[in-house]
Amino acid sequence: MKISTKGRYALRLMLDLAINNTGEYIPIKRIAERQEISEKYLEQIITQISRAGFVRSVRGSQGGYQLANPPEEYTVGMILRLMEGELSPVACLDEPGSCDRADRCVTVDVWRQIKDAVENVVDNITLADLVKSYNEKGTCEYFI
Repeated sequence: MKISTKGRYALRLMLDLAINNTGEYIPIKRIAERQEISEKYLEQIITQISRAGFVRSVRGSQGGYQLANPPEEYTVGMILRLMEGELSPVACLDEPGSCDRADRCVTVDVWRQIKDAVENVVDNITLADLVKSYNEKGTCEYFI
């Protein structure tokens, strides 16, 4: 299972908003510059994030984005699922009846354990945890 560029960039965008949360709206251009990501690509990502209600936006010269809720309320899993869909290594875990062999499949238990392990990690790390890690490491660049 791989997390797409879109999923990784969405997490970086949300983390950037959390780290730079001063109460002011942050222009997507500044986020793009800090993260060294195409502004156009971030605009596509922020649209999806905004529709989900994860951020608030204001238009205009003083416009930009900010988190809609405190960083403690966003898990890595929430952000990745928004961009990626379910985090299962195989479709049969999310689509019952999609496999003719489900009733006799031995490997489905392996896939379920992998899914559970991934979910246990991403659902227990918040943006606040990542901000804390960022602050502990200093002001170096961060990559996800």
